[in-house]
Amino acid sequence: MTSPRTGPGRPRDPEADEAILRAAVELLIERGVERTSIEQIARRAGVAKVTVYRRWSSKEKLFAHALESMHEQVRAVDEVGGPLLDVIEELLPRWGELLADPGARALTARMIGAGPDHPELLSTYWRHHLEPRRERARKTLARAKRDGVLPATTDVDMVIDLMWGAVLHQLVLAPGDRSATELTAYLRRMLRQVGFALPG
Repeated sequence: MTSPRTGPGRPRDPEADEAILRAAVELLIERGVERTSIEQIARRAGVAKVTVYRRWSSKEKLFAHALESMHEQVRAVDEVGGPLLDVIEELLPRWGELLADPGARALTARMIGAGPDHPELLSTYWRHHLEPRRERARKTLARAKRDGVLPATTDVDMVIDLMWGAVLHQLVLAPGDRSATELTAYLRRMLRQVGFALPG
């Protein structure tokens, strides 16, 4: 993730950082990129506007960092030890909870909708969040091929695109609310479809 700006002076206050990132996420969900300003974020966080600018040079960079901080709450496959299928089984319910979270759904819709007017936001988000996660997914799928969990002929990049497309479909396009249990079952079906031998 893009490192916030630093410089000489007093040490950074982690509580201020957390308050700013939390305020940025809240306002992005409530108002969208266009109708949210650094001043509003600072007011919501209870800090001075200059405090925000010392850390992030633009609201696009701040939003990208705020989104990353939210996603860091969800553990990735390569952060958990053990056989790959067992790790997936362990993490599936948490992934389902994230997909069912109204905040995550609204946030994703805001991000995608911001693309035409705020290309810097999507570009920053892609470079510092999506592409690193994509690289980690490539390594996980390559491990799955080596271990015989997936066929040796598996097209890793196509599998990633298919999985991301399925997730975005649920986050942005699918109408109505679905429970975490239903979405966990959906993710299980999706993973089985791309080749993971998970129980039904």
